[in-house]
Amino acid sequence: MRRLELFDIDAVAAGRRLLTYDQRGHGHSTGRAVAEDYRFERAATDLLGVLEAAAIDEPIDFAGSSLGAAAVLCAALAAPERFGRLALLIPPVSWEAGPRPARQWYADTARRIDEIGPAVWRKEWAQAAPLPIFADYPQAKFSPDVPDELLASVLRGVGLSELPDPDALAALHHRTLILAWDTDPLHPVSTAARLHVLMPHSTLHVARSVADVKTWTQRTAEFFGG
Repeated sequence: MRRLELFDIDAVAAGRRLLTYDQRGHGHSTGRAVAEDYRFERAATDLLGVLEAAAIDEPIDFAGSSLGAAAVLCAALAAPERFGRLALLIPPVSWEAGPRPARQWYADTARRIDEIGPAVWRKEWAQAAPLPIFADYPQAKFSPDVPDELLASVLRGVGLSELPDPDALAALHHRTLILAWDTDPLHPVSTAARLHVLMPHSTLHVARSVADVKTWTQRTAEFFGG
């Protein structure tokens, strides 16, 4: 989100201690070419490990997008006392029904990368049409910050994942802000809306324009400050 110039985590954290980290296999964090390493449950274990390594004992307020949102939901179920308020930005697709789930994109894309190679795939990705909500926003084009040798495995791991059982999520009592944007099949409004129904102390905002997405920094800051 920061790379897209849509969300300013530094502004959200003004006056607070800020801890950020790169997910396994992303950015400066290393990883293996093993799909199971990139499932949501493993991302949750890594998150709890970061908190342990940082010697953080008090509950933290957490903001995470996509895989980060999935990680904190799994982590909050495993260790609810470690978290205060949660901001879930573009939660990933989950709980799908039907013969052609949207998350099949991950397996199909991993197979395409195996066939043509990561470099060629990144060129194809760069030339693909943006999500409709970002049709007039050039900054929305980016390449995944994952090493070429891990790219297919990361996608497969995410594609194998599902958000936690709905009944379990309904037992979470953390105050939660859910932020979704329209027209994204891999982060659909339907998943965000179901999370809102399930989680008893949640608020949902759906953005339908870039200008609306850019209100998320202020919304999150106010949520954490309230």
